[in-house]
Amino acid sequence: MEETIEKKMVFTDASLIITEACVQAGADVFIGYPITPSNRFYQYGSKRFPSFLAGPDEITVMQWMAGFSAAGKFPVTATAFPGLALMAEGLNMAYAMELPMLLILTQRLGPSTGSATTGAQGDLMFLNGSISGHYPIPVFSHSNFKDAWEMTYEAIQTAIKFRTPVILLTSKELVMTNKSFDLNELKPLQPVKRFSAPVREPYEPYKSGQELVPPYIPLGHEKYQVRFNASTHNNAGLIKKNDPESMANTHRLKDKFEKRIEEITFYELDEQADAQNLIVSYGISADAARDAVVTLRKKGEKVDLLIVKTLLPVAPEILQILNQYKEILFVEENISGIYGEIVYGKNKPKNIRFVNKIGNLINPLEIVKSFQS
Repeated sequence: MEETIEKKMVFTDASLIITEACVQAGADVFIGYPITPSNRFYQYGSKRFPSFLAGPDEITVMQWMAGFSAAGKFPVTATAFPGLALMAEGLNMAYAMELPMLLILTQRLGPSTGSATTGAQGDLMFLNGSISGHYPIPVFSHSNFKDAWEMTYEAIQTAIKFRTPVILLTSKELVMTNKSFDLNELKPLQPVKRFSAPVREPYEPYKSGQELVPPYIPLGHEKYQVRFNASTHNNAGLIKKNDPESMANTHRLKDKFEKRIEEITFYELDEQADAQNLIVSYGISADAARDAVVTLRKKGEKVDLLIVKTLLPVAPEILQILNQYKEILFVEENISGIYGEIVYGKNKPKNIRFVNKIGNLINPLEIVKSFQS
């Protein structure tokens, strides 16, 4: 006889769920500068994290993030596009130094400062080129409260395992909308194990083995001389331009993700027998896509649904799924269909169509109408 677990219902939002997931996963410090619609992370972070720092601006926030990470702590921040634009240089610096950290990006309507109180899904293309040289940076997305919990954990685990900044991409409606939710759906999290890559003697700060990730040793270590460098550097962390070792070390920043991409590939695929049509979505538009699929199936349509949770880098496994279908409909809250454009470029195949919108949420009936047109 199965044990009946009493529901533990609360009225909450994803900002709180993500914040709690960060703390349970072992994040040490929240460093923030308040900005709508990420301000609840700032509020919750000040109460839940072991340490909290209020930065005077976003540029300083990213520099403090780098300092804490170099000292062996795991830092978290949250911002929106105007803040991300100011953080871009520091993000590149942290990427080159291979510093683990989590940046939560709450999307809002652009361009520029746009509308702080209107959601959107418009920042993915910027993230796709945010690291100079177009190096891949992991970008995860969540579509509901359970996703928010699980993908936050995966984001922190990825940041530590791969020694990298990671972006958790969300949007205003996802993190600021309060809903009734059963907390029993969330499994307790264990702190992510720190700095597990083996040290190879003689120690060099950026020397890696088959795993393509150097061992992470924080500043002030008693045995090893630790060096972090944001410029082009060799295995010793010394600036050596046009040096074969330095070029190989720079190539490694790309290879470590692409050669181990299956470890960071997450998605939800709802399949139906003999379906040749696919709806693709992510983030805030995913629930509308789910409802649309239910409606279409009731009407006798055969259709599958793909909710993408690892948006960048685009995994070969995602491409293999897409290639199986006769017709594909991308659903995302922006003007151009950004994720579809990242996957296919400007010269999109004729079997690819889009449902795009700005200013308010995509309605399931809009998806149904487009699918049947």
